[in-house]
Amino acid sequence: MTIKASLRRLFAVTLVTCLAMPQTLWAQEAIDDSPNEWAMVGDLFVARPIGVVLTVGGTAAWLVSLPFTLLAGHAGEAAETLMIGPAETTFMRCLGCRETGYTYKDVEQIRKARGDDEAEG
Repeated sequence: MTIKASLRRLFAVTLVTCLAMPQTLWAQEAIDDSPNEWAMVGDLFVARPIGVVLTVGGTAAWLVSLPFTLLAGHAGEAAETLMIGPAETTFMRCLGCRETGYTYKDVEQIRKARGDDEAEG
């Protein structure tokens, strides 16, 4: 009798968790892209090394498939998918950010600091 009750509770908890998971992920996307220190550490020690491995592995796969993709005329698409995509995700985003691409926040801060220094001098 207790095993049936435990299984029912486990099923209910699993069902509620599965139904709530997409809402939690959508809520995380609504937050602005200002990562905290834990996101940066996780990105540095977990995501970036995995990205480097995927980039190197994709490059190897692209080289192996190159004769076939050249014959088919889709070498550029294969390179985009296997090499360029993982490389951009690994190297072209701020530490801890989820979106690929430069934000230019540092450049704007440097320009502002230089402009303030020049205005004072």
